[in-house]
Amino acid sequence: MNDKKIKHLEFVQAVITRMNSNSFQIKGWMVAIVSALLAVYASTQNRTFVLVAILPTLIFWFLDTYYLWQERKFRGLYNDVAGITKGNKIALFAMRPDLYKGGKYSYWDVFGSVTIISLYLPVIAILVGIYILV
Repeated sequence: MNDKKIKHLEFVQAVITRMNSNSFQIKGWMVAIVSALLAVYASTQNRTFVLVAILPTLIFWFLDTYYLWQERKFRGLYNDVAGITKGNKIALFAMRPDLYKGGKYSYWDVFGSVTIISLYLPVIAILVGIYILV
């Protein structure tokens, strides 16, 4: 592998790292906001705050899905540049995530992935449960 190809892989890896960091921060913000709204609910006993907590959870679910979707596309790009897969022919220093569509690169496939669903769906179920049972 020549130096230019290694540099290209470093550029792609930097984007993947950034997307992963954004996804992690989204999860942290979601937990912080939902916790704050539940704390307000606990002090006021106003169930509206529990319902309001569902909205940011849904918004962060869609945002987190977007970042994971982009990360998957750039992982596909990385694999093609590195020669791990024989998918697309990528020109040197090209950043073409638009080449990766459908299947595991579909937004809705990512939206329903285990890593996304296992966080956001239980949070929403707990919030709905609190609203109904309390």
